[in-house]
Amino acid sequence: MARSIVITSGKGGVGKSTLTANLGRSLAGLGQRVVLIDTDIGLNNLDVIMDIEKKIVYDLIDVIQNRCRPRQALIEDKVKNLYVMPSAHGYDQGQISGQHLRALINVLMQSFDYVLVDCPAGIEAGFHRAVTAANEAIVVTTPHISAIRDADKVIGLLKSYQKKHIYAVVNRARGDLIVSSEMVDYADVCQILKIAPVGVIPEDDAVNVLSNLGLTVNPKSAGFKAFEILARNVHFGSNVIFDVTKRYKGFLGGLRRKLRKGI
Repeated sequence: MARSIVITSGKGGVGKSTLTANLGRSLAGLGQRVVLIDTDIGLNNLDVIMDIEKKIVYDLIDVIQNRCRPRQALIEDKVKNLYVMPSAHGYDQGQISGQHLRALINVLMQSFDYVLVDCPAGIEAGFHRAVTAANEAIVVTTPHISAIRDADKVIGLLKSYQKKHIYAVVNRARGDLIVSSEMVDYADVCQILKIAPVGVIPEDDAVNVLSNLGLTVNPKSAGFKAFEILARNVHFGSNVIFDVTKRYKGFLGGLRRKLRKGI
């Protein structure tokens, strides 16, 4: 059965769009047909992360206003089985409702296994519009108090929508700082949020830099492995968490922590 998942956060800048892109690629790597929808109208950047901005002919608004069919607005990614529906750079958002998005998602779910909805940050109209349209939700946070607090507020709002599942992903976790007790551990984050984690993604230059350039993540990187685990947890319902602290434990781990502090 097809699944629609909104990927949201209370705070901007936590890597939500990057996570949407890489989760989509990892799910496609499992043989699933995946479509990403960018609903951040006016401040959209999923097209840049996916390196499709020069390929856009039609966008989300064109589909909703019946200027084209949904299939015409889809852009195929370099990864097999993955497609993107880009957002518009400027539009009167008041003319788009959650019902419009829900109707579109229902159409796409007839052809895809997963519809991932990249939600605008914050809890304004764009948030409610995207959240209304999806059946499940992933809340992205970083191990910082302000991000965790905002994520907690978002989870409270999501519960009022009675989602089938609400997951938490801790992004940009630094294993060296967690081991030295300078950063909150993911287990503590999820205890505060009161929901089980579905994934932990390390702070990884291979993810941050390459995603900003519209390139795919190196399969040998820690970030790539963490996204693979996240995709399997989402798809199979498993509960394996990538250990961001492993390489920073023991004697060699201590040396790595010192070296990273010196950078």
